[in-house]
Amino acid sequence: MPMERAEKSRAAVPRLGAWVEPGNRVRWRVWAPGHRQVDVVLHDAEGKPGRVLPMGPEPGDCFGAVLEGAGAGVRYKLRVDGEGPFPDPWSRAQPLGVHGPSEVVVPDFEWTDVGWRGPDPESLVIYEVHVGTATPEGTFEALIPKLKGLRELGVTALELMPLASFPGSRNWGYDGVDLFAPAHVYGGPAGLRRLIDAAHAHGLSVVIDVVYNHFGPDGNYLRCYSPHYFTGRHHTPWGEAVNYDGENSAPVREMVLSNVEMWIRDFHADGLRLDAAHAIVDDSSPHLLKEIVSRARSSALDRRVLVIAEDERNEARLLHPASDKGMGLDGVWADDFHHQLRRAFAGDSEGYYQDYTGSAEDIARTLRQGWFYEGQESKNLGHARGTSASGLPPRGLVHCIQNHDQVGNRAHGERLGHDVSPAAFRAMSALLLLSPYTPLLFMGQEWNASTPFLYFTDHNEELGKLVTEGRRKEFAGFARFAGDTVPDPQARDTFERSRLDWSEAERPPHAQVRALYRELLRLRATEPTLTQRRRGNHDARVLGENALVLERRTVEERLLVFINVKGSLEHSFPESAKAQVVLWSEAPRFGGSVEVPPLREGVIRMEGPSALVLRLPS
Repeated sequence: MPMERAEKSRAAVPRLGAWVEPGNRVRWRVWAPGHRQVDVVLHDAEGKPGRVLPMGPEPGDCFGAVLEGAGAGVRYKLRVDGEGPFPDPWSRAQPLGVHGPSEVVVPDFEWTDVGWRGPDPESLVIYEVHVGTATPEGTFEALIPKLKGLRELGVTALELMPLASFPGSRNWGYDGVDLFAPAHVYGGPAGLRRLIDAAHAHGLSVVIDVVYNHFGPDGNYLRCYSPHYFTGRHHTPWGEAVNYDGENSAPVREMVLSNVEMWIRDFHADGLRLDAAHAIVDDSSPHLLKEIVSRARSSALDRRVLVIAEDERNEARLLHPASDKGMGLDGVWADDFHHQLRRAFAGDSEGYYQDYTGSAEDIARTLRQGWFYEGQESKNLGHARGTSASGLPPRGLVHCIQNHDQVGNRAHGERLGHDVSPAAFRAMSALLLLSPYTPLLFMGQEWNASTPFLYFTDHNEELGKLVTEGRRKEFAGFARFAGDTVPDPQARDTFERSRLDWSEAERPPHAQVRALYRELLRLRATEPTLTQRRRGNHDARVLGENALVLERRTVEERLLVFINVKGSLEHSFPESAKAQVVLWSEAPRFGGSVEVPPLREGVIRMEGPSALVLRLPS
């Protein structure tokens, strides 16, 4: 049935959840197929149950109720056939946590961003943030004073790691269970609106990381309402697959699509980052990804929004328009760039890194194409991976040299700066920010933060013990961790150690790294050769075994980015008389120790990891 599902199976799903209607009354509606009775159990501010409102049957396997003379702030749970009561799966706020009562919320914020028109995809520079560890307070409000500095640095968009309510007080966010309820520990709905409004005032877009491939286990009450939220037809690495294409899947799909609409319409978000989109399994047509893109755009009215996917498949069709049999996404993470550079500069070779050589030729090829795997056999996966990226706009491929996964999924949450030399960090940063692809920075990267970003959770005792054991077992087979103790995800200290120390950015050597990032991002935003990010105006080629040059060009001039990975480079450069040095990564003002750029008498001589940028007439 899924591939040929009749159109009537996707008939309009009625509005679900709780909301305030004109006349000062609250209306509830819940989807609970197969159940006989559902009740609203009102709760007080401390979470104690009180008055019970029976819900009557409504079309579409729903139950509904109305409370007159009530409005925002009403707290409640739902009792199903005498069981529970449980939080509302469509709850807009969980002020006492994922196991506590839900709260009725009204989106009545006084926005000041009337003239905001959304992000410019051509100038996108993404800054990934975990709200809980980005500041000592760990809240939306505490991020607001940081916005001015980020915009001055050259960042154009914040990407907030998942915000849906999660169990406990600390979590990466990928264990979220209440899609519509921004985490109360971060400041809830009101705090998020204030952050986004302030971001727009500073010229910053806000992209929200959303998780639609699975739901977390702790606080997940969906099965209490219907087993149809899940399916045994598909599987995910993280738990039960969500039912997007089977019997009774229409309300499940609408749950996601309504969530997309809420972030864009009610919170003025400028886009979404879809976690592990390759694990959003849907054998029906149209695919859920297409509908997510369509709903996001239709919810924005006169604003531009972006939908970006984390997807490991290197599938060009994700970026092709729906009219060309594609999914219509605006961007996709292209991690081959990260993997090649880690292999080259840090020497990683285990797991998926075995698929990469990190050679100058392979790095150059990745820069030319956008991603490396275009159908070659993957040793790690045991099958071919990827399609050609030719024709894809560079802005649609998101590159990084670190992100939350690549840092936090290491045993000790080591940042890139822990594993490569300062010179290598500078060279990698230059290549990232001067390429035509969309760069993503992980919070603190701009000053080479020394604080780790560890994996942390705050689950109940039973589940927490399993998470701790699983984390340690995950690294037991790696030789370099023999006899090592992997930090306990459940320990509060693991979370506290992951907090950023912003004062580092003002002190050497971190201040010099930030100066480099500021200059690189200034060049990216102002140099004519760098602002034109189309196919055909860049190339990359090797210079010996351990060096390469990235060329950016316009009709008038060329910008050459020389990258030495290791060892010595001696390269004859007959055009030296015409060349202007734009940037030298090893200058003392950037933390290096070599004042004079390595271009003398028609020869470029570079020693060790470094980057040299030259401007030439075309």
